[in-house]
Amino acid sequence: MQPSHLRIGHQSKMEKDYLIPASESILLEHGLSVDNHQGEKLEELVVVHLVKLLLKEVNLLQYCTSLKFCTLADNYITDIRALQPCVHLVKLDLHGNQIQNLPGMEFWRHLKDLKLLYLHNNRIGNVRNVEFLSTCPALLGLTLYDTPLSLQKNYRHIVVNSIWSLKALDHFVISDEEIIEDWTLHGGFKALSPDLQLNMLLAPSKEIFSVQSETKDTSKIITKINCVLAASSPVLIVQKWIRGYLVRRRMGYVEHSPIGFMFVWSGLRK
Repeated sequence: MQPSHLRIGHQSKMEKDYLIPASESILLEHGLSVDNHQGEKLEELVVVHLVKLLLKEVNLLQYCTSLKFCTLADNYITDIRALQPCVHLVKLDLHGNQIQNLPGMEFWRHLKDLKLLYLHNNRIGNVRNVEFLSTCPALLGLTLYDTPLSLQKNYRHIVVNSIWSLKALDHFVISDEEIIEDWTLHGGFKALSPDLQLNMLLAPSKEIFSVQSETKDTSKIITKINCVLAASSPVLIVQKWIRGYLVRRRMGYVEHSPIGFMFVWSGLRK
């Protein structure tokens, strides 16, 4: 009988032998152009959906320069630098891979349209990766749970206060309490309150996989994040009240009075 360490090494080698690169034919087979047809060229692809295909690398994605929705979940990918030319990305799903280190600041700085990024169930452990993500200008929703990083002390505080555009992290919309130092809130306003809970991973759409279904699902998640914030953020509630008050005052419907504002503010502080 073989020693256990030899059997494990042999098994690992067999697993690696099954891993494949994302070839042009695979990308075209699992991608769609803007008119929902299978693309004939990589630069035509707007959607790519490569899930559980035993992929070890995705270097050819550098030619998918029109890509907006990219799902590479549950593979064996370690390096995503090939995505740097994909500057139109809106949603990028990389969960369930073997990523340990993210590309640097320049990579994320160029992804100006990226709103949703899924990185959970990877090997990311170094807090420097959060620093890299801080340059992604429009990022609204991020998942990093089930990573070594998520086990670190003050994990949420570090992420929330590093990525200023972020509105939702993992399973919760970000509370004002997590942003404003030494501000303690209660009830539905409190950090990690059930009222702030959110599922950023929608169940697979019943619609036929298409550019429209990807757009709809992404929009649905972003709308949900904003709706939860509108109801659970004291700062946004006060801002909304003030804007409404100023409009009514400008139109002559109300007289100048700070009483209403003080009433709303005191109610939120209870």
